[in-house]
Amino acid sequence: MIRIAPHTRKLYVLAFAACCVAAPSAVAQQAAPRVSAVPTADYWIYVGAESADLIHRVRFGPAGAGVEKTTRAGEIPTESEGPHGLAISADGTYLHMTTGHGVPDGKYWRYELGPDTLVGPGTLLGRFPASIDITPDGLYAFSVNFNLHGDMVPSTVSVVYTPTHTELARVVTCVMPHGSRVASSGAFHYSVCMMDDQLVEIDTHRFKVSRRFSLARGSEGPVNVPHGAPEHSAAWSPATVEDPAEVGYAGHRHSMEPNSCSPTWAEPAPDGRSVFVACNKADEIVEVDLDAARVKRRLKTGRGPYNLALTPDGRLLLATLKQGGMFEVFDVVTGTSLARLTNSTTVAHGVAVSPDSRYAFVSSEGVGAEPGKVDIYDLHALVRVASVEVGQQASGIAFWKMEPRTTTAR
Repeated sequence: MIRIAPHTRKLYVLAFAACCVAAPSAVAQQAAPRVSAVPTADYWIYVGAESADLIHRVRFGPAGAGVEKTTRAGEIPTESEGPHGLAISADGTYLHMTTGHGVPDGKYWRYELGPDTLVGPGTLLGRFPASIDITPDGLYAFSVNFNLHGDMVPSTVSVVYTPTHTELARVVTCVMPHGSRVASSGAFHYSVCMMDDQLVEIDTHRFKVSRRFSLARGSEGPVNVPHGAPEHSAAWSPATVEDPAEVGYAGHRHSMEPNSCSPTWAEPAPDGRSVFVACNKADEIVEVDLDAARVKRRLKTGRGPYNLALTPDGRLLLATLKQGGMFEVFDVVTGTSLARLTNSTTVAHGVAVSPDSRYAFVSSEGVGAEPGKVDIYDLHALVRVASVEVGQQASGIAFWKMEPRTTTAR
């Protein structure tokens, strides 16, 4: 097996992220310029700068947009630890974060929002913890362990009990899992296999894989996992499994079809009846009907859809276009692309949306020594209204809170 020395991991990750990045289109696809009204509330989001080991709190409102506070992440000054996945509890009390690197691997962290202070020590997870999400009650965090290191074999999803920072299970799923999202009911967790073209559902009560769905063209549908695969046994726990990331299905190694989806995100619909999947390689979003176990529809996108979000009002589907350096907005009902907008820098990453469904906040990594950016889009006018410079390789992004602005200036 090929091993990557700790001090070279970051270079590997940067190369992986930038390997297929194309120059963004010079013209945004929208009918005509529109005017955005001045916001009447203040909005706060958090974004991680992976190459700078920083967490930024960004504020946007009538006075403009800017970084309000910066917190250093990690514990080893000489090691790039890489804040990658960010999620905020439903009550707005805690920020839950993963670092993708470190010695020997990444960790789970929890911060109290406002003072932005670390609540307790980090918890070691699997290899390269990436996207993270929290159950509605705030008690469990689900982190996909992307595993860039060594052979391409099935990796895991870590389940952390957040009050004590205890990793309860590592559920073996697929090769390079990504796009961690918990359904609004809290009953199921969804992620995708970037190198296996699968959507994977985990039962959040049993910590076991409950269903799989193939996204590969020509073989879409439920996947029958071979007898003896990890999810047919008890949940994999670090206490009983020394290295679950090395366990494959009956020893089989990874293979990928030429016409693959290469999914990077799974976004469950609020009603729990379907999941939207970003097919990064195929330049499309696939909606999977969970009840019928079939592809309901396909939405053509710009180059490289990466992360997705649905507006709380259920009207819009939002997508970052990683290789295209753009942000695309779809009408959920019709599937029509309403706008394809060029970001202020390249390598689009994450997207967060305000609870009033008015603004989208898009993180972009940039390339090399370029700073990361957070672009803010008015979802009514479909225009970019602000950009904020942050640390290098801006990645995970999460919405914290909004407050109506009083007539008295603060």
